[in-house]
Amino acid sequence: RFSNAMKVCLISPYEIGRQPFALAQPAAWFKQRGFEVDCIDLSVEPFEIGRISGSKLVAIHLAMHTGARLASKIIPQIAKLLPESTICAYGLYAPVNETYLRSLGVSSIFGGESEPDLLALGESLRKGLTNGNGGKSLRFDKIEFIQPLRSALPSLDQYSKLALPDGTQRQVGFVEASRGCKHLCRHCPVVPVYEGKFRVVQMETVMSDIRQQIEMGAEHISFGDPDFLNGPTHARRIVNQLISEFPCISWDATIKVEHILNHSDLIKEFSKQGCLLITTAVESIEDRVLERLDKGHTAEDFAAALFLTRSVGIHLAPTFVPFTPWTTLEGFQNLLETIVELNLVYSVAPVQLSIRLLLPEGSTLLASADRELWLREFDAEMLGYAWVHPDQKVDELQKKIQTWVGRAEQEEISRRETFTYIWQLAHNSLGVLAPALPENLGTVVPHMTEPWYCCAEPTDIQFAAYS
Repeated sequence: RFSNAMKVCLISPYEIGRQPFALAQPAAWFKQRGFEVDCIDLSVEPFEIGRISGSKLVAIHLAMHTGARLASKIIPQIAKLLPESTICAYGLYAPVNETYLRSLGVSSIFGGESEPDLLALGESLRKGLTNGNGGKSLRFDKIEFIQPLRSALPSLDQYSKLALPDGTQRQVGFVEASRGCKHLCRHCPVVPVYEGKFRVVQMETVMSDIRQQIEMGAEHISFGDPDFLNGPTHARRIVNQLISEFPCISWDATIKVEHILNHSDLIKEFSKQGCLLITTAVESIEDRVLERLDKGHTAEDFAAALFLTRSVGIHLAPTFVPFTPWTTLEGFQNLLETIVELNLVYSVAPVQLSIRLLLPEGSTLLASADRELWLREFDAEMLGYAWVHPDQKVDELQKKIQTWVGRAEQEEISRRETFTYIWQLAHNSLGVLAPALPENLGTVVPHMTEPWYCCAEPTDIQFAAYS
């Protein structure tokens, strides 16, 4: 039926140690229409121009800031060495970096539900009707997902594992039950693209994806939705079906603090249905900062969510954006003290204590009333607006912590030792002696072997010899 099996290459630079759904889903669409498809995940395999050669379309998925920066290193090479190929970028960080990406050689930009536009571009190129120049689309209408083509990607055992307190690990399968988010947190990269919209992936597609990954060896399922309870009824149905078919499978998800509290009965159900871990974007424990970010919760709410999840046996993994233009040295020290008081040292990935607020194009924080005090020019290569803290000591502390966390990760230094040094740095920045930490800093909890929001630098791509 499709005699012209045009080659399409889909590339993922980095997605936090996950086997990317956003490659497997469009790969299935292209395969269904008779295209020859190759998927390359640069987080686990080298960049080889030979694998891309012959591709009429090269589509690069930009799921996060780190991935977009990594992509900026390979796009010019693809454009130079394969001038006949059309380069497309899609995902959250494609539309907000359109100008810069086009300057590198990208000709088409897609956001939202990109699969129909990717396929349409491929069909046009196959028919010789377009070279893809100038295309852009933000699509939010409902689409019918199909079973992702996982076999086109590196095997599951090359990706992040779930590390358990007893020292064992479980192979992780990664699925998406929804995309986008109905909330408008002012710092979130989802908001400039989806603008409060979210779309569900049909339950049968989610379940078929889970089934095939369990057949591939997955022992734990990680739901990668921006918020698993954007659609609580949808989430409940999926979990019920998951446990009905695979009663011994454990799972985790990302859920907002306010959703944990507003759906406490559902959280209690999840605790009996294999949920081991919930990641939640706390961002700050200062209410004044949370209000600026429009997070929808308070510091007291976070404590209540922690109490709830602990009471039902679910581990809570909080994430933070500790360095913002409104951070103070005292506020950062208070964050560390709170982590100690709540016995969360082993629950917080050290990288979370080094994160600096990112301001991509379209961020609503750019309209902050006090922006003249800290906002600087847009930095295309950084893929965001530069900002400088009014207190130079805050920026200096952030840089020291980031350097230490990177070293600790490379040398596999324990979370306790890593936190202890950060504790000392924070007190030193205030010119005070750091008090001794208590012996009990909590217990080791289940966690992914790939840290959330890894601080990978663009040099981390493995460049293979050209063939």
